[in-house]
Amino acid sequence: MNYLIVNKLGVVNRMICSALAIMAMACANTAVAEVPGITGTTFNLVASADFTSQPDGAIIYSWGYGCSSTPSFLPAPAAGSAGPAPTCPTMQLPGPTLIVKEGDTITVNLTNNLPPAAGNTSIIFSGFDVKASPVVIGPTGAKAGLLTTEAPVGSTVTYTFVAGKPGTYAYYSGSQPELQIEMGLYGAVIVLPATPVAGCATGPFSLAASAYDHAATCYDREYLFQFGEIDSRIHEQAQAQVLACPTAPCPQINVTIEPYRPNYYIINGRSMPDIMDTSYSANYAHQPYNGNPHIHPGEKMLMRVIGQGRWQHPFHFHGNHARVLARDGNLLLSQLDPNKLAGPLEFTFPTVSGQSIDAIFSWTGKGLNWDVYNHKAGDASVCIPDTNGYYTTASGAPLTAPNYGEWCADHNKPIPVTSPDPQIMANGQWYAGTPYLGIQTSNGGFNSTPLPPGTLNQNGPSTEAGYAYMWHSHNEREITTNDVFPGGMMMMMLVDPNSWFIDETL
Repeated sequence: MNYLIVNKLGVVNRMICSALAIMAMACANTAVAEVPGITGTTFNLVASADFTSQPDGAIIYSWGYGCSSTPSFLPAPAAGSAGPAPTCPTMQLPGPTLIVKEGDTITVNLTNNLPPAAGNTSIIFSGFDVKASPVVIGPTGAKAGLLTTEAPVGSTVTYTFVAGKPGTYAYYSGSQPELQIEMGLYGAVIVLPATPVAGCATGPFSLAASAYDHAATCYDREYLFQFGEIDSRIHEQAQAQVLACPTAPCPQINVTIEPYRPNYYIINGRSMPDIMDTSYSANYAHQPYNGNPHIHPGEKMLMRVIGQGRWQHPFHFHGNHARVLARDGNLLLSQLDPNKLAGPLEFTFPTVSGQSIDAIFSWTGKGLNWDVYNHKAGDASVCIPDTNGYYTTASGAPLTAPNYGEWCADHNKPIPVTSPDPQIMANGQWYAGTPYLGIQTSNGGFNSTPLPPGTLNQNGPSTEAGYAYMWHSHNEREITTNDVFPGGMMMMMLVDPNSWFIDETL
């Protein structure tokens, strides 16, 4: 796999990911763009304890929500897929993503299987009018808590609410939240529109045709990013007190919260490079969700972003600005014209604690001022601009065109950089030819143009090439794992040519 690394200023660096250890994250397995989770109207969840892992080898005692019975998964596993089967263990970080439909009445049964010393637990569902009732399983029933009805250890509480409007929402513990959210008790709810919006089509890797009940929110692919952090010293204190009191009654866990000094920074429960591995990988039994965004030029990617930690983490994404659609499920529309979006164009999201943001990101190469497909004079490629300046069906482009969505004003413009010595940037057979879109294979639709020193394009039809942009926290400390770079809140957004099928089946 070859990727051309492009920073936010448009400066080009050629890196062959197989040859550089730092780019191991860009050599990841299959991504899953259709946000993975569980679906239905009734969810049987359990709060319990187990261990999560970090790339430095640390095993961290954690609490999390999971499934007490086998759920229905979305996306449903593809027939004959070689990918890992979806799972929902009794504890995972983050908790199961609940995927529901607008207007449905949702029931969540939460059983507290945390250790006796952990005490009561609960769930807050942000943005919903929730009713709670006790279901007695253990010796005691649910109890009124400060923020919501709580389940003592061994008991179950039932929450019901109506999924009133589409959007992305956070859920998290309302019991000792300064401890229990830190330990991992949080997750996401995605509410899909009840009916398709005219003019929007559901793609093979999207949960719905549109993010909201509005034609301006159509999208092609989607990813969910939940930002959080871990102070492993707090987890060690909690574990010690749990081990000291294996049976009830136990004193309430008392840990030192301040000064708060997280040493692990996570997206969807994982740090780089683990986050780039496939969802449901057996390597992360209690961290099933990945963050490995891929896109074709011209596609619309729906970014679902939630701040789940105590701190704000500035989510900075290279390649383009993103149009904010909504915050906390509230669609941002113009007061003068409700048919138009009013959300700002952003290149960094603050990931405020408990807040969600939905946004649309797209990539075409516009603005780089060079031909991102590396077309050469004399090849058979064409780029006929539509009214917006792109090569699309509106200007006669077939959907199968390798340069579909190209910004035509840059067609045939040379890439303004001198190629580095490939013997420095690569090691022997790891060097695989040009990384440019559309010409990475001999059957890619253009003349194959391998770079020196070889005359053979080794990047054959079964391998991948394109552009890679770093997506990461803009706080430099947060792209480390226990103070070691690279790690933490960092991943690569991969732009693949249209001729390359982004296989995102499970």
